[in-house]
Amino acid sequence: MLRRLLAPAVVGVLLAAGCGSGDDDRTGSTSSTTAATGETATTEATSATTDPSASTTSTTSTTPGPTTTVAGGCAEAVAGWPLRRRLALLVVVGVDPSGPDEASAAVEDEHVGGVFVGGNATDLFTSGALTDLGRASPTGLMVAVDEEGGRVQRIEGLDGEVPSARAMAAAMTPDEVRALAERRGRVMADHGVTVDLAPVVDVSDQPDGTVIGDRSWSADPEVVVTYARAYADGLLAAGVTPVLKHFPGHGAASGDTHEAAATTPALDALRTRDLVPYERLLPELGPRAAVMLGHLDVPGLTEPDTPASLSPAAVDLLRTEYGFDGVVMTDDLASMASITSRLGPDEAAVRALAAGVDVVLLAGADVPVLLDRLEAAVADGTLTEAAITTSVARVLALRGLDPCAIAL
Repeated sequence: MLRRLLAPAVVGVLLAAGCGSGDDDRTGSTSSTTAATGETATTEATSATTDPSASTTSTTSTTPGPTTTVAGGCAEAVAGWPLRRRLALLVVVGVDPSGPDEASAAVEDEHVGGVFVGGNATDLFTSGALTDLGRASPTGLMVAVDEEGGRVQRIEGLDGEVPSARAMAAAMTPDEVRALAERRGRVMADHGVTVDLAPVVDVSDQPDGTVIGDRSWSADPEVVVTYARAYADGLLAAGVTPVLKHFPGHGAASGDTHEAAATTPALDALRTRDLVPYERLLPELGPRAAVMLGHLDVPGLTEPDTPASLSPAAVDLLRTEYGFDGVVMTDDLASMASITSRLGPDEAAVRALAAGVDVVLLAGADVPVLLDRLEAAVADGTLTEAAITTSVARVLALRGLDPCAIAL
C-alpha cells in the first residue's frame, strides 16, 4: 500500500501563504526538475519484478509527496498576471499527434496550460517538441495521454502493447502491474508526457468491448482498489501524474457518454460500489493525482439535465465528502454526445469552471474563441477571479512551481 505522504493540503499552504482567495488547494514539488517538463527528481523506487512468482503485496512507493514552499504575496502576484493567461492555464486542448506544429501554436501563441495527445501516431513524441515546450513555458505544461492498456493506449509504437486492465488483473500480481506502469511511465516521461489519464477506477462487469468493459480492473471494488493503486504508484515512481476516472463511476451507467447522455445508479447505490475506489485511494494518493469527472447524470446528486462534469454538487462531493485537495478536470467537452447534445463546448467549459472544476479538457477547440468566452464569463460574473486564482494555484502546485517566482 502507499503511505499517506501528504498530511496537509499543499495548496492549503499556498493559500495560507497568500496564493489564493480562501477557496481550495493543489500539489507540487520543490524539485528543480518537475513533472511539468516530463523530468523527475523523485526517489528511484526499487524495481519491482515482472517474474510471475513476484509477491502479490504491492510495493510501497518511495516517491516523496509533493511539497511547495511559497513566500507571502503570491495572491497579489498571480492576480497581477493577465486574466487571459490565467484562464489559458486551465485549458487542455487536443493536438495533432503526427507533428509539433499544432502543439507549438497552442502553447506558444495561446499559452494553454496543457495539450492532449490522442491517436496512435508518435511523431509528436519523438520530435522532442513536447519536452521543449514544457521547459520553455514559465508556467510549465501538462502533456496528457490516455494510456490505459488494451483498447486505449497511445505509445504502443514506442513501447509495444500492454494488456487491458481486466486482463492485467486476471493474470498479473499487483507488483507486476506496478512495475509495468513504472516502465511505461518512464517511456512516457522520456517523450515529454507528464500526465496519464489513467487508471480507470470504474467498477464494472460489462462485457469486454463495451464502453468500460475490459477497461475496468474488476467488478469487485476491492480488486479495483488494489490494482489501480499499483498502477498509480508505478506512474508516480516514473514522474507521471495519474488521473483517476470517471468520477463518480461509469461502470454501471445506462450507456456510453461518447454516444448519448447516460445515467448511473442513484448516489446511495454508488457509495456501496462505484465510489469505493475514491474513498480508499484518495486519502493515500492525495493531490499527487488528479480526478476526472465523467459526463454522467447521477440521480440524487446532479442537477436536472446536468452531468457530473458540469455539476457543483459533484465537485462538492469530491471536495468535502472525499476530501480531495487536488486538481479536478473534465472528460472531453468537445466531442462526447453527453455534452454536445446539450450545449456547445465553449459554454460547457464555462459551466464546468463555474461548478468548481480546475481544468477543462477539449479534444478540439478554437482556443482564441474559447478564451474570449471565458473572459466574457468573468466580465459578467459567471466566473470569479478568486476561483480562477485558486485553480491556477492548484495547477502550478501540481507542477512543483512557485507562483512567486513566475513573472508573466
